[in-house]
Amino acid sequence: METATTAAPTQSPAADVQPFVTLTQKAVDMVLAAIEQEGLKGHGIRIGVAGGGCSGFQYTMDFEKDAKEGDVVLDQMGGLKLFVDPMSSMYLQGVTVDYVQGLQGAGFKFLNPNAKNTCGCGSSFTA
Repeated sequence: METATTAAPTQSPAADVQPFVTLTQKAVDMVLAAIEQEGLKGHGIRIGVAGGGCSGFQYTMDFEKDAKEGDVVLDQMGGLKLFVDPMSSMYLQGVTVDYVQGLQGAGFKFLNPNAKNTCGCGSSFTA
């Protein structure tokens, strides 16, 4: 007599990986408003990390129409596409991007739990 065995469901390794970067609802709303204002229908946002800044690395954001080879493409709230290149993805694990307004102006703020140091303006960090 044969007995049937059922294998436990497997999860893809990506299911255990924390998202590279997420945007708050306010940040998504501001990006979508900028896309509309600039007439860039169909574009998303590229977020990355580049060498430079007073702390060693600086964050980058720019509009992007299509993914480049090797990009991670994430869908954010409101249908916004987020593009992250492979090198930047390792520095953006668990990062949240918010949009803040204050006495010194308004802009995007990167909340990076992996940053060892950040500069006073918050636009650069050390890993």
